[in-house]
Amino acid sequence: MNLSLMHARSTYVWVGLVAVTVVSWAVGAEHGVGSSVAVVVLALALVKVRFVGLDFMELRHAPPVLRAVFEAYCIILWMVLAGMYLWI
Repeated sequence: MNLSLMHARSTYVWVGLVAVTVVSWAVGAEHGVGSSVAVVVLALALVKVRFVGLDFMELRHAPPVLRAVFEAYCIILWMVLAGMYLWI
């Protein structure tokens, strides 16, 4: 195996994505159905979306306006989904 691949940022991000997936599965499976659990799982999904967008879609090196639009999209989407889940 190539050692440079083991120390690449994308490898660390991939490991982080796997870890966040396991944590969100554990939180959702162990604590039943509830509003607070759903909001936590949505927040973990937001973390995953940011990882993918910033590192695998290379928005980390995009112009500041594009990155700001992406960050705002993530935050607004989480707020709307969490609000809908808590309201309904």
